[in-house]
Parts: sequence; C-alpha cells; structure tokens
Amino acid sequence: MGSTAEEAKRKTNLPLGARQIASIRCLAADIVEKAGSGHPGAPMGMAAMAHVLWGETMKYSPKNPQWMARDRFVMSNGHSCALQYIMLYLTGYDSVGLQDLRKLRQFESYTPGHPERHATEGIEVSTGPLGQGISNAVGLAIAESHLAAVYNKPGFELFDNYTFVLTGDGCMQEGVASEACSLAGHLGLGKLIVLYDDNQITIGGSTNVSFTEDVGKRFEAYGWQVIEVGDAISDVASIKAAITLAKQDTKRPSFIKCKTIIGYGSKKQGTGGVHGSPLGSEDLKMVKEKFGFDGGSVGDFEPPKDVLDAYRSKIKEGEALEKQWQETLSSYAEKYPKEAKEIKRRFAGKLPEGWSDVIPSYKPTDKGAATRNLSGVVLNKLAPILPELVGGSADLTPSNKTALECTVDYQKDARQGRYYRFGVREHGMMAVGNGIHAYGGMLPFTATFLVFLEYGFPSARLSALSGHKHLFVMTHDSIYVGGDGPTHQPIEHAALCRATPNLLFFRPADGNEVGGAYKMALMQDLTPSVLALSRQKVPQLEGTSIDSVAKGGYTVKEHKDAELILIGTGSEVSLCLKAAELLPYKTSVVSMPCTKLFDEQSLEYRRSVLPMGVPIVSVEAMATTGWYKYAHYAIGMTTFGASGPGEQVAEFFGFTPEKVAKKVAEWMDTVYKPVAGKHGLGLACQMDLPTKRDLHYLHYKH
Repeated sequence: MGSTAEEAKRKTNLPLGARQIASIRCLAADIVEKAGSGHPGAPMGMAAMAHVLWGETMKYSPKNPQWMARDRFVMSNGHSCALQYIMLYLTGYDSVGLQDLRKLRQFESYTPGHPERHATEGIEVSTGPLGQGISNAVGLAIAESHLAAVYNKPGFELFDNYTFVLTGDGCMQEGVASEACSLAGHLGLGKLIVLYDDNQITIGGSTNVSFTEDVGKRFEAYGWQVIEVGDAISDVASIKAAITLAKQDTKRPSFIKCKTIIGYGSKKQGTGGVHGSPLGSEDLKMVKEKFGFDGGSVGDFEPPKDVLDAYRSKIKEGEALEKQWQETLSSYAEKYPKEAKEIKRRFAGKLPEGWSDVIPSYKPTDKGAATRNLSGVVLNKLAPILPELVGGSADLTPSNKTALECTVDYQKDARQGRYYRFGVREHGMMAVGNGIHAYGGMLPFTATFLVFLEYGFPSARLSALSGHKHLFVMTHDSIYVGGDGPTHQPIEHAALCRATPNLLFFRPADGNEVGGAYKMALMQDLTPSVLALSRQKVPQLEGTSIDSVAKGGYTVKEHKDAELILIGTGSEVSLCLKAAELLPYKTSVVSMPCTKLFDEQSLEYRRSVLPMGVPIVSVEAMATTGWYKYAHYAIGMTTFGASGPGEQVAEFFGFTPEKVAKKVAEWMDTVYKPVAGKHGLGLACQMDLPTKRDLHYLHYKH
C-alpha cells in the first residue's frame, strides 16, 4: 500500500476539500502515535463526515463556544475524540491549539482521553461510555424544540438549531441508546441528525461475531428517517445530500448510515488492529506519504496553510452569524421584553428573586404524609415560578407524584409542554435529562423508584462528572416498600450515591426537609442531586426546618448533657425520636439528610452536632456502609429485604422503636461501657478537615 514520490506529488495537487480531509486523517494518526495510546481508526474513517459537518454544514462561532443559537455537536463514540479535538483546532477554537493536540491523553491537558464537558470549550457533553452521547443528543433536541415553542415569535426564530451526532457500532449495541432513540422517534425530533459510522469493526474485531442486525431497519421501526451513504470515505457530495435530505424531514429524526473503512489509509485499515492502538511509526510515515504529505517524524504533522485558512474562515463566518442573531435578539427584546429577560436569566443559570419563598413549611401539628407526596407539593409550588423546571418519570408518574399541574405533557404536537412521559426507559431517561441540561436554560428532573436508579446510574455518574444540575427524584426509598419484595427494596443505593463524587444524596425526614432538599438541590451550580423519598407516611417533626438541611446534619432533639446520640435519616428520624423516649439515657437525636453537606461544614460545627466522648448510633433502613464515619454503632440492613406489608417487614428487620431501643441498650451495656474508658470514641467526622466538593481534580483555565 506504499505511495511512490510521484503519487505523493499528484495527491498534493488534489482539490482543497480532499486535502482538508487528508489533513484530518494524518493529524488523527499523528497525535495518537505521539500519545502512545488512543483510537486513530474511527477518526481516519470519519474524516469526510467531520469535514462536511464542521466545514460546510454546522452553524457555530469558534470564538464564542457558548453562543446560544449554535448547532450542537455530539461525538457519541467518545473514544474517537481525537477527531473532535482536531476539528476544534482547525476551525479556530481557543481551547485547542496544535500543542494541545500533541498532548492528547496526557495529564492536565485540554485533550483528555474522552471528551469532558468542563475540560474543553466546544464539548457539549461528556462521552465515552458508549450510548450516552447519542442519548444526551435526544435531550439536546428536546430542549431546542421546547424553547422554540415557548419563545419563538413570528419573525423571531431565536431557537432554530440542529443537533448533529457522530456515532458508531458500539453505541448501537448499548441499551441506553435504544431506549433514547426509541423515545426520539416517538417524539418526532426532526432537528436531530445522526451520522452512523458503519465500519463493522469493534475492538474485538469484525461485528460479524456479535452484531449482525439491520440497524437501518431498526431505526425505521423507531420512527426515524433512514438514509444510506454507500461511500462516506470520499463521496462528500453524497454526505452533503444526505444531510440536506435529513433537514427536509421536519417530522422525524434522521439516521444517516455512512459506510466507512476504519483506519482508512493505514496498512491495517478495515481491521480491529487500528481501532484502539497507534499505527506504529512506519505505518504512520506511509499514511502521511500516501495522502501527499511529508512522512516526517512522529508528532510533527501540521496542516498546510491553505487547509488551515479554509477552516479558519469559520471564525468570521461564525461571528457574522452571531452578530445577525444578536441583532434579532435585540429587536426581540424591544417587542417582547419579559420573554427576552427570562431567556437571558435562564441561560445565565440564575434563579428568579424570591423563588424559594414558595416552598411550604410544616408544623408538628400538620398532617403526616409520605415524603414522595410532599415532594409533589414542592414541585408544583416551584414549577409555576421556574419555567426552566422540566421533567418526567419512567412510567411511574402516579407513584412518583411528579405530575406538573401548571403544564401539559411534552409531545410532538405540544412542544411547549414541560412534563415528559419517558416510558419504561430509566437509563435512557437519565441520559436524556443530562442532555436537556447541557443545552442551557433548562433544569431537568427525572423520576423512578430508588431501586431502579441502578438501571440508570451510569447516566447519574456522568451527570456528576459533567456538572449537570439534574434532580433525580427517587421514591420508594427502603424496605418499607413492603409487598413488592426485595427486588424493589433499595439497600445499597444510598451508599453508592454517597460515595459518588459531586453527587448530593438527600433522604428527608418530613415536609420541612423535603423543601430544604429541593432548595439546596436548586441552589447548586454544577452538582446533581438524588432525592430519596418514602412511600409510607411520616409525621411532621418538631425541630426540623427548611434551612437546616443546608448543614447536612443537625440536632432535632437536644439534651444538654447527652449520654447518647441517635442519628437517623428519612423515615428513621421519627423512629429515633420514639426510640429515644424508651432508652434509660439522656438521648439527643440528629437528622442527617445529606452526609456530603455535613462533611463540608466546619470541624467546630460537626463536633457541636456529634461531640467527642459521647456514644453515637446511626439508624437507617439501608446498608450500614459508610456510617462508621459518623457513628460508633450502625443499625441497618445487612441482607436484602422481604416481601410483605411494609410495617411487618420493618418489624422483622428490627425497625421499630422498641427493637431499636433494645439493640442500642444491648450495645451500650456489652460493647460501649467496657471499652469507652480505655480506648476512646474518636470518629472520622470529628477529626477530618472540611471536605471541598469539586467537579474535577483539575482547575482548567479555559
């Protein structure tokens, strides 16, 4: 496959467009080789697709990556991120220079091994776990269509962008993509255009060994328009024509099946060997020469000046488009000042003045209720004054209590609706929610049973890693679920959430704490929150308050000379209060709705709530993992639950006032008293410095 000097000279004289594509391929191979690891194959195969999108199709402004009206681009097969970084560099984004490309996958670089939303300007969503990006794109398209329906006026098309996606065989095999794409077809998202890199290779080799379905037929069944491009390696005209055809169908999302060759130009092209490994210096030299460039050394490739100039013309083009749009926005503001002000507020991430004043507070004499019901009350108080608050449930609206009374369902004929019917698609729902937030100006919540958070946890984890302000409303939070049995009773879920960086986990005890959980969740800038809510009724407690939740943990019943402290969360706070009355000790009770917020408080505050030298026992009807940071003894679940009426199940596992009091008394007599004087009772939470919650271990300059 080697190129002669005469062939190289001939290829140097190729049309500019062909040399632009060749430059992308050589850059991809070169920077992966320089890194010593990475994925050169897909970028080399998709170079023509990227060129058509970034060079001739998409609307964007490289000097203002956050321009509201830009087309959104998602690299769903995130391992191919070298291609996205290359296009950011070529088109003039400040976030990625040539030296940044040469630091691909290196520590503290702006070109990490998979796209990270807060690492690199121009990256819309963090991808890498396959299927997530295309699912996020569904959320991006939903957000655009909703904002257009709400704010666009005759002659003022403020929101009118497309969402473009590059995806591959791996994403097509992931279940989350199937869930989200099925939903997109139902919703008829006509401005969602996916280009599928159909190279029939994964890291394990040919897809013939595991993936032989007709992907096009599958997407047709979802309700998508399917278009095929037989040669997406070099037939630029056909790629452009397919995109034009996609844009003409405003009623359906479009799936463009692009036949490519992975690692095109390499002697290993078309094989798994070029998927996730550098080409090798000899093959790299041959590739450069094959496409008409000097073989050079590893890491020295630079695109020719005319190639770079052609792409950099997108800077002025983008500035002109942005200027024209800003003029439209100014005219819009004159005619629709209220709406314009609201748009600017929403995209600035600011909440309206006095928004939290509508959150209801409760007295101990008020009627008890399940915290899921109390959550529904808060949502419906907030929704009328927070138009950005949107969300829905995975087919559990009556159980989650998340229906919004002030709006209608979002459907293809009701884009202004703010309530989403996600169907039984937990994983897809949560990924779509991340995409909705990524668009800007939107605050999503998604709901299901807490036990099914694990169905969508990869999306929740990416939400935390990406800094999405996404509320996960999770009901049926413990063994009190009862009759549905252990398959539906969460045990380990609280520990999983508490262990996840940049994710707040709230388990409120009553109406005041539910309100406080929502207040704190909505006050975050770059942090998602999980609200774990009860199915069973809980009383309104004395000593709780909305604002106390901000501390993470606080005393609800205090004895000045406490001989014992009980910590509870959620429904177990009232249980602790009752158990305290049965114990022969002066017992204080602490509510701990959010351990992570408690960890962020000063050492003095934490010691005031959990003082040194006092025995502390935690009570939570979930796994005890993590509680020994705060307590000397943890009462909780060490097995899965059981099927039966909730109260009967709780009694069997020891969650009654009498049984909790008995366990605590036995521990005090047999464990605490014999060792307390000899060994002390220091806890990590009484010794640790305050933690700092951060999105990332790096503080990026861009």
